[in-house]
Amino acid sequence: MKNLTKTLHRYQARERRKKAIRKKIFGTAEAPRLIVFRSLKHIYGQIIDDNIGKTLTAASTKTKDLNLDGITKKQEQSFQVGLILGKQAIKLGIKKITFDRGGYLYHGRVKALADGVRKAGVEF
Repeated sequence: MKNLTKTLHRYQARERRKKAIRKKIFGTAEAPRLIVFRSLKHIYGQIIDDNIGKTLTAASTKTKDLNLDGITKKQEQSFQVGLILGKQAIKLGIKKITFDRGGYLYHGRVKALADGVRKAGVEF
């Protein structure tokens, strides 16, 4: 029972941070919002235009195009997802984005995904 309440508090704290971040960050047509979601096995990234409320492009470790067979480290997988997401953004003509870390620390897999997007040529 103790672990359940600890997990619940952790989830509630992340939701509180997420709401505080979303008050400040808004994706526009010029600079859409890149949102990151991290689960225990996978990482997901979406580029969203909040003006029209539409996802412009998305990528994750579950994406069929992404070949992650030889890569076992989650940070390397996250970097590859970021590269794919950045390349898709460049194809759509998106050169600048705002980064929404979704309440997670900017560290580890979240940072690796952001670095992959930057390496593809997208500015934050």
